[in-house]
Amino acid sequence: MSVILLILIGLAAGFVATKLMKVELSLIETAALGVLGALVGGFTLRMLLAASSVLLGLAGAVVGSCALIWLNRRWIRRR
Repeated sequence: MSVILLILIGLAAGFVATKLMKVELSLIETAALGVLGALVGGFTLRMLLAASSVLLGLAGAVVGSCALIWLNRRWIRRR
């Protein structure tokens, strides 16, 4: 991502955040807040997604194991 695009996104994010939080900042402070917020938010989101993927993998493994137990009881034990 180019630096100019990062600054523009930071400005937009900082502007929205300052309006939501009812804070008055200068243009430079708003841009810095937005860029740093994007870094913190991106890092946090990646950590949450990594943790959720492990939990979803565990849930999928449990469902698969239950399905195999059901198949074993239903088809293999009857013979």
